[in-house]
Amino acid sequence: MTGAAAHPSSGAASETADVGRWSAAQWSRALARFRSPSNRRAALELAITLVPFIAAWLLARIALAQSLYWAAMPLIVIASGLLVRLFLIQHDCGHGAFFAHRRANDGLGRLLGVLTLTPYAHWRRSHASHHATHGNLDRRGVGDVDTLTVAEYVARSRWGRWRYRLYRHPLVLFGIGPAYLFLLSHRIPAGFMRLGWQPWLSTMGTNLAIVAAAALLVLASGVGALLMQVAIVLLAQWRVSGCSMSSTSSSDRTGRRAPAGPRVMPP
Repeated sequence: MTGAAAHPSSGAASETADVGRWSAAQWSRALARFRSPSNRRAALELAITLVPFIAAWLLARIALAQSLYWAAMPLIVIASGLLVRLFLIQHDCGHGAFFAHRRANDGLGRLLGVLTLTPYAHWRRSHASHHATHGNLDRRGVGDVDTLTVAEYVARSRWGRWRYRLYRHPLVLFGIGPAYLFLLSHRIPAGFMRLGWQPWLSTMGTNLAIVAAAALLVLASGVGALLMQVAIVLLAQWRVSGCSMSSTSSSDRTGRRAPAGPRVMPP
């Protein structure tokens, strides 16, 4: 490397200009130290997410027990946001990018899956398939939002078009969809039901762990605690699904996108 990249003291402006001319090899060398996960940083990120989540959860439960709803509601929203971050950590575990060792990633991912209602091993497999096939119209259907090309939409019956437009309506995608996905669809290995015992082990094992955790929660703090946790999970799921679903789109081979809502008329 030459110029400011090799001599940081030459000034920020020169460094910025030099970076703009870096080759792919130079970028690869500069970013090499960020490729490997740091166990210390991972532990810190987990701590600054999990500890505030537990604190917000406990404070919300205390507030609800005292009928201080004005104090409980913001705490529930905060807890849901922290649960989203825990899901993102689970996501990084699935990519092997959180801890440096796979066993640590898988162990933490499975534990977090009980909180997020997501069977870790099954989700990891379907999510990897999603990354491998995203944008490929010939390999749709796993880990994505159903999307039709214009030609496929036009070929459907009136009833088929109506069902598709209803499915793509924001109230369904961002309202009913997340609850269906996390509460119902994740309870079975959807898309992998005939691919051996491992998807079933992941989903059924997670289901048993969720039932056990729910029973312990009720015994320790009552049904109200379970209902509060359900509210936190639903809020978090809507936020997670809103981001992931809104980024999912597809187009037909002519580059035209299929109608995505009830107001879009077919060509």
